[in-house]
Amino acid sequence: MWFKNLTVYRFNKPFSVDTEALETSLEDFTFSPCSSQDVSKFGFSKALGKLGHTLVHSAGDRHLICATKEEKILPSQVVKEALEEKVAQIEAEEDRKLAKKEKDALKDEITTTLLPRAFSRRSQISALILPEIEMILVDSSSAAKAEELLALLRKALGSLPVIPMSFKTPIETQLTEWLKDNSTPAPFEMQDEAELKSDSDEGGIVRFKQQDLTENEVLAHLEVGKQVHKLALHFGQSIAFLLQSDASIKRLKFSEEFRAGNDEVGTEDPLARLDADFALMGSELIALMNALVEALGGLEESL
Repeated sequence: MWFKNLTVYRFNKPFSVDTEALETSLEDFTFSPCSSQDVSKFGFSKALGKLGHTLVHSAGDRHLICATKEEKILPSQVVKEALEEKVAQIEAEEDRKLAKKEKDALKDEITTTLLPRAFSRRSQISALILPEIEMILVDSSSAAKAEELLALLRKALGSLPVIPMSFKTPIETQLTEWLKDNSTPAPFEMQDEAELKSDSDEGGIVRFKQQDLTENEVLAHLEVGKQVHKLALHFGQSIAFLLQSDASIKRLKFSEEFRAGNDEVGTEDPLARLDADFALMGSELIALMNALVEALGGLEESL
């Protein structure tokens, strides 16, 4: 339930959807396992996992969705070795060299033969659709995987007017000022990790971890023109995270004290606890995004 990373997108046109309509739209793109000849399959799955009953879990105008991907694991070296053996056999029998087109056809044939015996692996990716703040938060550290989920959602809905989140002022400019002045706007607090990068190709990258970022050793890098591209922050007493210059958020961690806010719900009804955790997480992520937008000087005007 608790998101660990955020790749953030914003709606650049008005968007609204109710739970029932969203559920209906996703049903035609429900996940199904790979058949013997499928290399991969990708589709929507129950939002709350094994305990859930629907593809969408909503609280007001906040919608949680999840997609599952299954991929066949067929090591390239296995295919290569089988292909080389087959090519050598045919070339010896026919006393000629095979053309590239023939080798490609053999490779496809070998892959088709091996797929039914290949192992498979599954992964899941969740997203929080938040029309109230005009954003979609994808729980992924990979922009490519986030885009894959959005592409599936766009296919299900027919259209999805979103763009990656960006700010009026480059994030690295703001983060550099915060570090230089040793001052972060409330309710954020700077922690002990940062990555500084030079704009020039020769300048390089320097990383600090578990270090006081106000020390001269750190500040000296700012004096020679490096800028802060990653900075560890706390949001109040609830969330620790690493903010990056591409507007993504990594290593999102909700504090034990914050998560304990739902302890009165108990664990006797796991589904009720998941629902309570979803409401708690959703509200705090909205507060985090609103605070970030304000602290970083506002979002870039959409085209």
